[in-house]
Amino acid sequence: MAWATQENRYGDDKVYDACGLFGFIDTTGTLHGGDIAITALTNMKERGNGLGAGYAAYGLYPEFADHYCFHVMCRDSASRTELDDYLRRHFAVVHDEPIPSRAVKGILDAPVVWRYFLFPQSSHMAGRDEEDYIVHEVMRINSALEGAFVFSSGKNMGIFKGVGHPEQIAEFYRIHEYTAYLWTTHTRFPTNTPGWWGGAHPFGLLDWSVVHNGEISSYGINRRYLEMHGYLCTMQTDTEVIAYASDLIMRRHKLPPEMAALVFAGPLWDEIAGMPEKKQRLLRAIRQTYGSLLLNGPFTVIIARSGEMIGLGDRIRLRPLTAGIKGNILYVSSELAAIHLVEPDIEYTWTPLGGEAVIGRLGEQPVAPAKIRPTIKQSLVVPGLGALGELAEEVDYV
Repeated sequence: MAWATQENRYGDDKVYDACGLFGFIDTTGTLHGGDIAITALTNMKERGNGLGAGYAAYGLYPEFADHYCFHVMCRDSASRTELDDYLRRHFAVVHDEPIPSRAVKGILDAPVVWRYFLFPQSSHMAGRDEEDYIVHEVMRINSALEGAFVFSSGKNMGIFKGVGHPEQIAEFYRIHEYTAYLWTTHTRFPTNTPGWWGGAHPFGLLDWSVVHNGEISSYGINRRYLEMHGYLCTMQTDTEVIAYASDLIMRRHKLPPEMAALVFAGPLWDEIAGMPEKKQRLLRAIRQTYGSLLLNGPFTVIIARSGEMIGLGDRIRLRPLTAGIKGNILYVSSELAAIHLVEPDIEYTWTPLGGEAVIGRLGEQPVAPAKIRPTIKQSLVVPGLGALGELAEEVDYV
């Protein structure tokens, strides 16, 4: 979207190491203020350069918990009027208002930011379920309406992002006024993509949010596979394929996160060759089924959805990821210092192995790695996967 691009005032078009990520989930559902996320992220300010930062929060809108919340950014008032007309023709809009914001020194050319609480009208859904209809409409708006962009579209959650340093974006959106049980955050040092408001992280679809450090060199094949399943990539960033792939395999195909990690960052072939036969069969089946969604290149991601947070790094740990536990709270971060800053009494910290998912869920006590030995014993009903679903019922994840 040409209207949203901004000149890179530092001239640093390619930087292959930085980006700062931080996230935490209170598995009891207790709400925590945004100050924790702000403090952790600003502690990693050297990992950004002011070209993008953002926050995702879950449990934000209990009064509208059953409605989808669209956070939108528009080039100007005329573009918002056009979007408003479109939304009211395709949805039942229950409430809308400007996203609370304030002028911040150093933030230039901020778009008009608005939020809509709505639900689909059955007469427009054409046989789709609600979530598939939301995905279709978000894709349509973001590809067809030149001056408008939907950057958050889940229930009882929201994404707040833009071009600026973490503390600037936090002040602009008044993040300290929000409370949530799950927060993810990102400060960006762009690699190959321009710094613009829509391209800042987190990137979201439905209640998915993704923050990412690294570079997805498999973007081309990942994108082509996703477009075959109806997803349109319009963000000018490789991160969007992770959000769309998460939606495809975990929502639509119902794979659990532990198996999704094997899709995104499965073991190398020589590692697979040394595993027990049943596990080899499972991993080969995953690669044969979802080989086009394997993420190549250096990356660390935090993937979140309502009730769940997943931290994952590439297979050979080319990007940093650390984790910690204090009571019912699980933390993941690019740097251990950020965790210690917000929780000096952290009980346990560790560095996950390459390709090892760190998962926190509502209602489940976070546990140290030595105690984590999850297996798939549940019935996995994945239409069209055939033997993959059967194998998965028999094989340990780890």
